[in-house]
Order: sequence, then C-alpha cells, then structure tokens
Amino acid sequence: MSVVERHQHLDVMVERDIVTHRSARHALAVLRYALGLTFLWAFFDKLLALGYSTGVNSETGAVDRFGPDAWVNGGSPTFGFLNFGVSEDNALHGFFTSIAGTAWADWLFMIGLLGIGLALTLGIGMRLAALTGAVLYLLMWVASMPIENNPVLDDHLIGAITVVVLALTLAGDTWGLGARWGRTDLVRRLPILR
Repeated sequence: MSVVERHQHLDVMVERDIVTHRSARHALAVLRYALGLTFLWAFFDKLLALGYSTGVNSETGAVDRFGPDAWVNGGSPTFGFLNFGVSEDNALHGFFTSIAGTAWADWLFMIGLLGIGLALTLGIGMRLAALTGAVLYLLMWVASMPIENNPVLDDHLIGAITVVVLALTLAGDTWGLGARWGRTDLVRRLPILR
C-alpha cells in the first residue's frame, strides 16, 4: 500500500504524499521555520525599533531602541528602504519613492510581514503565505534593481522561489499544524487557505 493510499480516507493530500523522504521533510520544516522567523523578526524590529535594522543611525551607528523609528512611535517601516534604498537608476524609482512612508504602504507591509511570518512558523495558510510572500519578495527585488552583484538573481528572488517551494511541498505539515489545518471544513471549502 502506498503512502498516498493510506491517506485517501482523509481526502486530503499531506506532505508525505509529495516529499517521501523523512530527512527531506525535516529539512523543509527547518527552512520554513527559518524563513518564518525571519519575517517575524523583521516585523518586530520595525514595530519596536530593536536596533538591528530599525533604530540605527546609518551615519553614526548610534542605536536608539524603542525610539522614534519604531512604528509604534510613529516611525515608518517603508520610508527608509523605499526613499533611500531604491537606486535612482531604477526605472521605478519615482513610484517607490512616492509610496515611501504612506500609511497604506506601511500597514500592508507590516500586515504582510506578520501574516507571512505566522503562517510559515505555524505551518498554516502556506498557499496564501507563498502568494503574498512571493509578491512581497518580488516587489523588493524590483525595488533593488539594478542589482549590484548579479544581473538577475538576489536574495529576494531566491526568497520568492523558496516560499513557493515550501507551499508546493506542504512543508507546513512537518513540525507544524498544516495537516490538521488542512482537514478543517474552512480549508476544505477554501483550499487557498491550505
């Protein structure tokens, strides 16, 4: 009896149906956790200005944790990158600088970081996390153009590919709540939530 046959009574495909080797499932789970925690860290750093990326004076290196750069204190999580991080050689420089620091861009970015981070860390909503994560990564990739070290590839593009692979392999099932989540009535009705 194959692995797929054992799970047919559940009427839900699980990760073991796709990734048959246990070590590979464990590696995907570790990758999922690492990426999820990366998104959560970015969220909390921008929310509270923890002094790793947000809350550091780029000229002096002085750290002002929980200071005015924190989103909770009125700082903007999108202003610095979109206003100063997008090269003037980028064809979309004007577009990115025009949305830098706007309330809607800040809210979408922060909700995206939190939602993607929670979904990846918990292993639920992997399809939606892959879709939104890939879009976020691709936007950051476009904003990073022209890329200094490679004409096409950078960590943003690799991140976009990675979140898609994690969703396609149902990586939320190993060491996560993905399989249990996939059996809920809500997810059966709306498979994009798997």
